Amino acid sequence: MNHTHLTAPTRHVDVDGAQFAYRRWGNTTTAQPPLFFLQHFRGGMDHWDPLMTDGLAAGREVILYNGRGVASSTGMPRNRIEDMADDAAAVIRALGLRQVDVLGFSLGGYQAQDLTRRHPDLVRKLMLLGTGPRGGNPDSDPGVLERAPRPVPILDDFLFLFFGPSEAAKQAGRDFWHRRHQRVDQDPPSSPAVMQGQIEANMYYLAKLDSRAPFAHLHEIGQPTFILNGVNDVMIPTINSWHMVQNIPNSQLFVYPDASHAAQFQYPERFLQHAVQFLAE
Repeated sequence: MNHTHLTAPTRHVDVDGAQFAYRRWGNTTTAQPPLFFLQHFRGGMDHWDPLMTDGLAAGREVILYNGRGVASSTGMPRNRIEDMADDAAAVIRALGLRQVDVLGFSLGGYQAQDLTRRHPDLVRKLMLLGTGPRGGNPDSDPGVLERAPRPVPILDDFLFLFFGPSEAAKQAGRDFWHRRHQRVDQDPPSSPAVMQGQIEANMYYLAKLDSRAPFAHLHEIGQPTFILNGVNDVMIPTINSWHMVQNIPNSQLFVYPDASHAAQFQYPERFLQHAVQFLAE
């Protein structure tokens, strides 16, 4: 059976006493390695855009993944980004994969960077969406602290946090919201313990490793790297993407107009064109 975002079964792999949930589907006839997805704060496998995942699955396998304790995964939630990255590496190896491409969005982008730095043999190419470097600029919009931790996120929160301010951007957000809820058997929401652990991990990640050269650690990333952001990211300021492209040696930066934190969801067709070209180069 040829699965899609809406039909791929949720499976689990046991690693170090936890059951990690994942969904895997796509084109297995290509030489491209699977593309492994790392999600944003509190997000699970159903917070991805089916247009994005199925579009990428046309050329390779895609693997959606929930970290320890997140949504349909079990185990004690992590509160350090490096531990989350090590979990992802362990799952990739447990799935019998020697190498993957990695896509990380927001908090998932933090994990993707540490995964690549700590386990460079596992990562062929790196995609960083709406994210920033360790020790980056923390000056998010004041409204983020009110809306992001809300126990039950609502559409208006998503529009504010993820999409640009224009009516066209908000309509793109409503379209995404509809697509994101099409799957019948959705992941359960992440627990308050997940939220607390990820907040702690985020706060620790804001500390600079070296105040004299705060982004020198990015020089360790030798993989080809795709960086994307909106022109005004209210969650992780867009200037952080510029810091990454300046310091990751083989990187390129895309900034989409009238967009905020989730430029790839606001412009899914444009993103697919850019992503597919990058992955195939």
